[in-house]
Amino acid sequence: MNKINQLFAHRGDKKFLSLYFCAGCPTLDGTADVILTMQRRGIDFIEVGIPFSDPLADGPVIQTAATRALKNGMTVSRLLEQLHAVKDQVSIPLILMGYLNPILHYGIEPFCRDAAEAGVSGLIIPDLPFADYIAQVKPVADRYDLRIIMLITPETSEERIRFIDEHTDGFIYMVSSAAITGAQKHFDEQKQQYFRRIDEMKLRNPRMIGFGISNAQTLKAAQGHAAGAIIGSKFVTLLNEAEGDANTALDRLFLALQQ
Repeated sequence: MNKINQLFAHRGDKKFLSLYFCAGCPTLDGTADVILTMQRRGIDFIEVGIPFSDPLADGPVIQTAATRALKNGMTVSRLLEQLHAVKDQVSIPLILMGYLNPILHYGIEPFCRDAAEAGVSGLIIPDLPFADYIAQVKPVADRYDLRIIMLITPETSEERIRFIDEHTDGFIYMVSSAAITGAQKHFDEQKQQYFRRIDEMKLRNPRMIGFGISNAQTLKAAQGHAAGAIIGSKFVTLLNEAEGDANTALDRLFLALQQ
């Protein structure tokens, strides 16, 4: 069974915490250490960002991280090599999050093959059109037992959400707002209504809420209306401040999530 499906199948009442970081930032060769440290510290699954020069859905923190990673020399091939080197030590799901251009340049078939061989369980491609997912990407991903995770926002129609739910597997990534990524101090009533509305749809797939989670209030709101929360910008900031020391970054993150 795919590790993502296995994780959610056995979760019971557990609320998951997933973290995102950009491969190659702040250091080129820190990917494996960050992943293994997260796993040791109890993170449930990890999103590893593929740096790209034009990350449209990302805010300044992740844009800056991507720029730094590219300057450090991170590439898709190098990232897959780094993941392959530690795949036998990683028991939690790894999800690659990246934009379509680098994947097309690598080739969809070779990318899915090499990602699966490197221990990757799923992919998030924010700018992948759903029609192209159905026609071109899903058949290849299915062949390599990779889950393609699709995003929904407060503006996504109920019809489209149900269509996504019907044609995907793993989980649905609920973006907290239609804005770019970035830490927020709280989720207002409008966002809370969105969370409740999706919860009431009783979708087949579990849901994870991301974008803006950085403290106790936002974490509680996300975990109260979904299977768990995804934290990106806050952890990227802390990892940079700690100069790549994932243990220190996690200490500071866990403290922030209590406040």
